[in-house]
Amino acid sequence: MAVVLGIVVHADHQRRFEEAAATMCGVTLRWVAYSAETEIHAGVSRLLARYRIDGLLLGPMPYQMCRDLVPPDLPVEITMPTQTDLAIALHRAASLGWGHSPASVDTFDRQTVREVVCEIGADEDSFSCIPFAPEQSVEDIVALHREFLARNQKGYVITLRTAIARELSGSGRVLNPLTVPSSIRVALHNLTSRVRAKHQDALRLASGVFLIPAQARSANLDRSRAGLMHLLLSTPELSDAWIENRGRNGVVAFGHRALFEKFTHNWQTISILGQAEASLRLRVAAGFGIGSSARTCVRLAEQAAHRAEHETAPCGYLIEERGLIIGPMARAATSLEFTYREHGSALEELAHTAGISSATLSRIAAVDRRMAGEMITPSDLADALGITDPSGRRLLRKLTEHRLAVRSGSAQENRKGRPTQLYRLEVEDAIERASATT
Repeated sequence: MAVVLGIVVHADHQRRFEEAAATMCGVTLRWVAYSAETEIHAGVSRLLARYRIDGLLLGPMPYQMCRDLVPPDLPVEITMPTQTDLAIALHRAASLGWGHSPASVDTFDRQTVREVVCEIGADEDSFSCIPFAPEQSVEDIVALHREFLARNQKGYVITLRTAIARELSGSGRVLNPLTVPSSIRVALHNLTSRVRAKHQDALRLASGVFLIPAQARSANLDRSRAGLMHLLLSTPELSDAWIENRGRNGVVAFGHRALFEKFTHNWQTISILGQAEASLRLRVAAGFGIGSSARTCVRLAEQAAHRAEHETAPCGYLIEERGLIIGPMARAATSLEFTYREHGSALEELAHTAGISSATLSRIAAVDRRMAGEMITPSDLADALGITDPSGRRLLRKLTEHRLAVRSGSAQENRKGRPTQLYRLEVEDAIERASATT
């Protein structure tokens, strides 16, 4: 599966980044190219809403502008200016006849400037350094550069920020150097390696154990366990898990780590605990285990479930083989975001005809509304529903067979891979048509 990276870069620098990434394989790039820094926040918001992004590469200022949008578990690489970037800028200044100093430099940290100045044998006192500081506005930095130029008639400015270079245009000599391709390439490789390591970790074997605590057991315990198992089997987030009733050992589910991370909203809440109380009148204790083998996962999950069993309210714990314990994870304060009941009989009839559960079709309808006619890949749908890519492909085939989706071309994610089929969801339109005839 291709790694999808979001790249946030000034439009003037995009070509340099494209050239640096040209040698990378198995990586798809999605761009946010801005002309003004005020465009960054909206651009990143659209990027994260439209695509499944595995990692984000951006500079220090773009990161400050959009950090509130970045999911906490999304790998991020910030391209900080290096000694090489500054050395090349100073060499370029020398080739223009400006000399090595005096110069006013922003964005580079003081240590970097000091090291480069020392290496080229220039006078450190003739350099003014304005390190990157998020709270400083463009106007403040421009004012500091202008003060420097007023004091040093033969001085010049080195700035990595295009907005500052434009403001200083006509005020004196200004260099707006580009990050060297090797630095960009290193950042891309670092980010890709982190994403792939995260994917490997997400595929680690995991299990969940769901117990009815001793103090909550009724005379008809077998029926209660059967009801709990049915509830788990009908939960969309667990559609790819192997679930079985192990009697006194509770209901056990097997899957990979990423599946349970989505089921628990990154080990924070467990919606099914509240559903079991509301629909089955059951208090449930949940435990999750992550280990090197199925036996180890179950043993850790049982330990976690027994720990949750002794809490005063329904909750869950996670225990990893390396000793990490997370919990207690409480039941969600609200019910699932999507429910088929709001659609009435029209959606239920469509779901029955297509051989898909009403809850799943309801969630697909929500994805359809969010996509607003945009194309979707099987991977995109799988990610939105918390299922595997093969399940996403099977689901889209079913939808296409029953005219709830249509094929709309293909996209080539990388040069060596096969084209990815694109689809347009039509669930919402089908619901409206079905509702109109009832």
